[in-house]
Amino acid sequence: MAEVVLDRISKVYPGDVKAVDSISMTIPDGRFVVLVGPSGCGKSTTLRMIAGLEEITEGEVRIGDRVVNDVAPKNRDIAMVFQNYALYPHMSVYKNMAFGLKLRKFPKAEIERRVRDASAILGLDDYLDRKPKALSGGQRQRVAVGRAIVRDPACFLFDEPLSNLDAKLRVEMRAELKRLHHRLKTTTVYVTHDQEEAMTLGDIVVVMDGGIIQQADGPLNIYHYPANRFVAGFLGMPPMNFLEGELKQEGDDTWFVGESGKIKLNAEKAECLAGRIGQPVVLGVRPESLHLRASEKANSPDQQLAGTLSVVEPLGSAMDLFVMTANKQRLVARVSAERLEADDQQVTLYVDMSGVHVFEPGPHGENLTLKASEPAAVAGG
Repeated sequence: MAEVVLDRISKVYPGDVKAVDSISMTIPDGRFVVLVGPSGCGKSTTLRMIAGLEEITEGEVRIGDRVVNDVAPKNRDIAMVFQNYALYPHMSVYKNMAFGLKLRKFPKAEIERRVRDASAILGLDDYLDRKPKALSGGQRQRVAVGRAIVRDPACFLFDEPLSNLDAKLRVEMRAELKRLHHRLKTTTVYVTHDQEEAMTLGDIVVVMDGGIIQQADGPLNIYHYPANRFVAGFLGMPPMNFLEGELKQEGDDTWFVGESGKIKLNAEKAECLAGRIGQPVVLGVRPESLHLRASEKANSPDQQLAGTLSVVEPLGSAMDLFVMTANKQRLVARVSAERLEADDQQVTLYVDMSGVHVFEPGPHGENLTLKASEPAAVAGG
């Protein structure tokens, strides 16, 4: 196991295309770190620079106490698991898992021990004599993980390993990977575009966009204290609702006023926004913080949004309501399931202010309602 340090690393492709823009990050020994973001954000390029599969334009990568910029991938003491499994079709499961060790001239007894240990951990004992074509997608991915485990590396690197699996298998494999990490405690860097995967797997979640780290923190901290509008909108399903408007002072009260509605901000948020009165802002509201009925957390007549119910999506114990405001702004509310008489009815949504944030305008506008004491660990380019 080893600490992995990225020190102002960049990747610039021909034509001055900057895929990764001077990012720095320390991945502590034994932690599970997930790089997440939309396609083209730089997450896979970052992983490949750690692996040595992409040349680093600027900066340093350290694994343990070694700078590995000029170290060949095979000598970096890492093991990588790919999206497409990369198994040898003519070899049995056993031989696929043992192949890398044979190349490194490990003794037969040691190869046998390592393969059997990994097989037992992953539940592959009954499949060791089979060829990959006789396995399901989930079993093939376990073989690919087993091939990485037998190397006993300082660091595991996973490049979207579950994206080829169906939804049910993805959930099962997520649980297996989490159990595996708890058992092995090997430093792990995992790349995905799936925010649900990131939230469920990562000790630390690193949200990237435009080749820059937008925020790096624990999954719950990032969800509840997003550093900026991009992070707030990327993590969460359905995504956060965003309303444009401005801040106004009425007596002792601070209000968000926009074409979609008017919301009185609570004292805590008003304190953070004291110097922003009269300025344009963006109000963000989590769908689960909009309630169809008054509740203990959401009952103030000064904290409501109104509109026309256009679509109801039943989800079993919950349902998503799509509500159109007077100015044609769409809101999504995730509420407890109940029977609604018809669509196109007028509804009032009660706002739970604990799920409300106020951002500067722009796609990466800063979260203005974070106090200095709140844990938004931000790392920039």
